[in-house]
Amino acid sequence: MQPKLSEKRWNKEYEGDLLRAWEVERLYEFNPNSGKEIFAIDTPPPYPSGRPWHIGAAAHYSQIDMIARTARMLGYEVYFPIGIDRNGLPVELYTEKKYGISMHETPREKFIELCETALDELEQEMLEILRRLGLSGDFANYYRTDSEAYRKLTQETFVELWKRGLIYEAYRPNIYCPGCKTTLAEADVIYKEKESELVYLKFRIKETGEVVEIATTRPELLCACQAVIFNPEDGRYRHLEGKHVILPIYRREVPVYAHPQARPELGSGLVMICSYGDLVDIRLFRELRLEEIRAIDEEGRMTEVAGKYKGMKVREARRAIVEDLERMGLVSKRERIVHRVAICERSKDEVEFIPMKDYYLRQLDFLQELRELQRQIVFLPEVHRQILLSWMDGITIDWPISRRRYYGTEIPVWRCKRCGNLQVPEKIERYHRPWKEKPPFDKCHKCGANDWEGETKVFDTWFDSSITPLFISRWRRDDAFFEKTYPNAIRPQGKDIVRTWLYYTLLRCYQLTNELPWKKAWIMGFGVDEKGEKMSKSKGNVIDPIPILEKYGSDSFRFWAASEASLGSDFRCSERRIASAGKFLTKLWNIARFISQFPYVELSEVILTPTDEWILSEFNRRLESALKGYEGFNFFVPARELRDFLWNVFASHYLEMVKPRAYSKGPEAKAAHATMHAILKASLELLAPIIPFITDYIYRKLYGTTVHKQNFPSKFVVRDLSRLSKQIIEFNEAIWREKQKRGLPLTAEIEIEIPAELQEFREDLVAMHRIVNR
Repeated sequence: MQPKLSEKRWNKEYEGDLLRAWEVERLYEFNPNSGKEIFAIDTPPPYPSGRPWHIGAAAHYSQIDMIARTARMLGYEVYFPIGIDRNGLPVELYTEKKYGISMHETPREKFIELCETALDELEQEMLEILRRLGLSGDFANYYRTDSEAYRKLTQETFVELWKRGLIYEAYRPNIYCPGCKTTLAEADVIYKEKESELVYLKFRIKETGEVVEIATTRPELLCACQAVIFNPEDGRYRHLEGKHVILPIYRREVPVYAHPQARPELGSGLVMICSYGDLVDIRLFRELRLEEIRAIDEEGRMTEVAGKYKGMKVREARRAIVEDLERMGLVSKRERIVHRVAICERSKDEVEFIPMKDYYLRQLDFLQELRELQRQIVFLPEVHRQILLSWMDGITIDWPISRRRYYGTEIPVWRCKRCGNLQVPEKIERYHRPWKEKPPFDKCHKCGANDWEGETKVFDTWFDSSITPLFISRWRRDDAFFEKTYPNAIRPQGKDIVRTWLYYTLLRCYQLTNELPWKKAWIMGFGVDEKGEKMSKSKGNVIDPIPILEKYGSDSFRFWAASEASLGSDFRCSERRIASAGKFLTKLWNIARFISQFPYVELSEVILTPTDEWILSEFNRRLESALKGYEGFNFFVPARELRDFLWNVFASHYLEMVKPRAYSKGPEAKAAHATMHAILKASLELLAPIIPFITDYIYRKLYGTTVHKQNFPSKFVVRDLSRLSKQIIEFNEAIWREKQKRGLPLTAEIEIEIPAELQEFREDLVAMHRIVNR
């Protein structure tokens, strides 16, 4: 008998042939009129911000494809759009680095042109990786978030919310990154423990002449101090309430207040309140109605209020003022401490808190509603819902949505030069660039003038990317399509952007549609290195997926991605682990090749033996577990379940038990053939979402059609003999051990008693082990 699978090994080069076949056959084309229930995926548009692309991200997208393939096999009509996220700061930083330029020292149009060029190169490589991974998405119509169509929609949503009074301009202290030279939202900030210096300064009380110590990590903000506080329970300072301290160097008097924000155990127990050292300062300035002093400008330099320190960078001014205070005898001690510092997530610079004009989207008014509504979203896994809740609990201000950058969607606002009125278009007919275009209206609604200054700021990139469900569902462009695809079925994403992309999408889509954007949120963990450390380009531990895919093929990579960790958990990335996962493909190929030598027979045409019923019922048990995993889009479950079944039960035990019968003639041989093919066919269908290449290749060769048009298999109707799996396996292994112990080949005869509970498998066990006299 010659196997239909003539090749001795699976060849990863077949993957390219299959990719081309799928494209020609238009195998995954979305048909909104199929009559099936639509399953729309809010696919995260990957961000091309430099090379190499993270192997963890590649693993993430391979699993998103598993979601799409699973939904098809569950009977849905799957809408799987592909996009590329091309807005925001990382693009600008990559462009600056690539071309050795500074954004603010380059003409705006030239810088935008360079960003587009840099993105085009990265985008093509990223799309090629996604195709190579076997993503069954709509590459023919992929979208870009910097396209005119996408940016027009972003501007439409802004105008809609502006008209509703949900967006406003205000002058207020904001989180600001001197490195990126732009306002940040709370979500753009991370906190790190950093070593710093706590300096104890001497202050004189005006009314009594006594000297008190105040400890600070920000002595350069002395010029912006407007109050000193102590805790009301701190008996050391109760007598100072209502009095004034005289600021060293600047000789100003500031009041002393009792306030619970001061902690007696920290420093001296007295605290300077300056504009602005942190978010606490901002809150206390409002609460105590203090007048702010702008000590730091947008360049991260001290302003004129700093006196002789004007123009110095913050750290430079800090050193200089401490040295001066020491010469004056006003520093009592200096301590090295470790404290929590706010850091820009992108540049890793320490942020400042600087008052300036920005645009804000109201979010505080919606938080309670969103807390209630989020309960309707199924989180996979449920534990990651807490990331969203914790983030919402910590929101303290409306969302500042404007950025002082170049490569992003422009804010469609023009300011009247005569009266200062802000005006937006009545309707967004096209994408606008106010910094270089005249407004699409004739006169100011307030004063009638026609002299305008276009807004130069752009949107926070999350303001753009938070409308992906609306864009892919063709909101306000195709009502019938929108009705069919919105809310989307699922939002797959990483856990690191729950507080940004997931939250902002929830907020924006609810504000615009009064509906939640999706029914399920699928949250994946981080890809970490062999030591469990998060991968980053700065650490140099990022693995480039391209050489891995070229060496091992996409199915090996995908099987590793699925089987490495349960959904939501961090997973370890290494070439060794991927190579190990690839061994399963070799095993699957060997199983299929062996079975391919036998004719395909339908189960309905044969009378099954107990051995056949046993393996079919054992498969039923594994099928039930695998389908539960698929229904929760946790591919770890079916990957592990099928690997164990095929390798450790089906191949090691069943195939060995029926080999003699399969090679014989008669009805029992046909039963073996029918069972082997039934199990293989069903296993290929079960594995197809995870390893689509090898399963489709084998399925086409043996069963004449593509596996990717099939549904998941159903249970076989047989007696449930899976309860005997443990005994069968233990009996077989005991005989193999005994033969090895005696130095006998596995083909040698052996005298051994078959247990009573296994007597109905006697014929196959005797033939398998060559048991005699029992």
